[in-house]
Amino acid sequence: MEAPTPPSPTELDAAERIILLWDSTASEEARERMIFEGHRDEVDRYLQAVDEIQRSMSSASLVSVDDQAKLNSAIQIAMARLEDEFRNILLNHTSPIEPDSLTSTDPSSSTHSCSADSVSEFEDYSAEDDSGLTTPKASSASVGDADELLQRGDSSNTCSYRSTSSIRELDLIPSDAVVDLRNIAERMIAAGYLRECIQVYGGVRKSAVDSSFRRLGIEKLSIGDVQRLQWEQLEAKIRRWIRAAKACVRIVFASEKKLCEQIFNGIGTAIDDACFMETVKGPAIQLFNFAEAISISRRSPEKLFKILDLHDALMDLMPDIESVFESKSSESIRIQAVEILSRLAEAARGILSEFENAVLREPSKVPVPGGTIHPLTRYVMNYISLISDYKQTLNELIVSKPSTGSRYSGDPTTPDMEFAELEGKSPLALHLIWIIVILQFNLDGKSKHYKDAAIAHLFMMNNVHYIVQKIKGSPELREMIGDDYLRKLTGKFRQAATSYQRATWVSVLYCLRDEGLHVSGSFSSGVSKSALRERFKSFNAMFEEVHRTQATWLIPDSQLREELRISISEKLIPAYRSFLGRFRSHIESGRHPENYIKYSVEDLETAVLDFFEGYSVSQHLRRRSQ
Repeated sequence: MEAPTPPSPTELDAAERIILLWDSTASEEARERMIFEGHRDEVDRYLQAVDEIQRSMSSASLVSVDDQAKLNSAIQIAMARLEDEFRNILLNHTSPIEPDSLTSTDPSSSTHSCSADSVSEFEDYSAEDDSGLTTPKASSASVGDADELLQRGDSSNTCSYRSTSSIRELDLIPSDAVVDLRNIAERMIAAGYLRECIQVYGGVRKSAVDSSFRRLGIEKLSIGDVQRLQWEQLEAKIRRWIRAAKACVRIVFASEKKLCEQIFNGIGTAIDDACFMETVKGPAIQLFNFAEAISISRRSPEKLFKILDLHDALMDLMPDIESVFESKSSESIRIQAVEILSRLAEAARGILSEFENAVLREPSKVPVPGGTIHPLTRYVMNYISLISDYKQTLNELIVSKPSTGSRYSGDPTTPDMEFAELEGKSPLALHLIWIIVILQFNLDGKSKHYKDAAIAHLFMMNNVHYIVQKIKGSPELREMIGDDYLRKLTGKFRQAATSYQRATWVSVLYCLRDEGLHVSGSFSSGVSKSALRERFKSFNAMFEEVHRTQATWLIPDSQLREELRISISEKLIPAYRSFLGRFRSHIESGRHPENYIKYSVEDLETAVLDFFEGYSVSQHLRRRSQ
């Protein structure tokens, strides 16, 4: 193949004059004007002059040292000029991506509803410091341009994550400017000015990426900065990050990659990749450092759902990350994303395990007034209801059964759980059932702090009933727990109700028996009036005490409260009516019958309606005086 024909001395002199004409170090006019902002003829002449100088430098016919020096000087001047032109074109055509281009209203991109709002539904619960349980608090979402931008296009009231659902490359620079940039890049790289070209390109475009980051609300926070923030602050930042990360990967980074390919592809080996990484490596590390900081932060139960949201968002982004950062030079970004995903998964598993232990060891010993639902029960059941919303993710992350201590160690402080009865359940379902088992175990321990066995049974009835209702109220949770185990739980709270009635009413109803009241003798009516009076007095005293006490006890569920009252009435009212019918005349024929027969049947029916209302002592006294 023949070598290219070098330009003639006349052509070379003309080319050199054009180069020197635009030497900004020697001419005020050259400093004030830009070649590529003028007529296209001037652009073409300058590029042709550069080409002629470069051809001359590569020609073997040029051996003169003086000529070589002149050419080197000319090419240096030309490269300095082209570098300025390259930067100017980039700056003139670099502007922040339009807000509407950073968002999408594609409903298929929604993921979980905003878990922070769900967490805020947890009942207030304050346990002792060493329990490991704290009350998640709803954070107030930051209000600003970034939030408005990220939520644009979402007119619903839900807090679902909405962003782009696939890669969407934008034309960041007009096509005619891209052609000019490519023409300049070809000549700079051919002259050995690759590093300068990449530095100029990366510096300008990185500023554009930083501007898009600011619009999306992505802050420059180190891992240490993130870990020093309060969790309430982080919740809002996580919601924003999830939306912003999708826009960054699928739009900002993808569009920057496209622009690099338009300008540099084919000019040299992997130069487009080098320019792309020069532009986005810093911002990408900044973006993923936030998720990394969350993945290695201190674990606590309230963090689980945001960590799962982050995991799901990053998992959803992984195909796009692998596509955008597919080159060898961007391998570190792919690896970072994969490692963060793994750490988020491990954090979620660890939090669930620590939550189980915290439920088991929650140490509060003060009985809740009235035997009502313990705050721990509300907290735990709301928590596992939320866990069930993430069953698809957690079923993928959790592959082992829960570790049940007493099954292997005989530890009496840990309940047992027979897995054979739960054959076919997923690992997540087994963990949820295990949490319910250890919650009941803890509650059973708390019930022993009541001095009255009746309220201890009522307490267990209330709490297990609440567990059952929460399971029934969540289709996802009910599906995982299963109807067999649900029936087992239902049997437990019904047994607790039966045990309550025995503890309370057996002794009361014992007063209404006939045994011990009958006597024999010719001068006797067959009934011992003194024994009968004592029997009525005992009944009155015992019923008054039960009424006084149990009107202050509380069954929060109205249906359960009514069912238990009916059950009490079905035993008490017929027994009292029968006893009164048999023995009323014996009391009324004596002195002061009102001291012994204090209640009519209707009085008892009305009094039973006071039971389990949770009245204060003063309320109860006022009701009795009415």
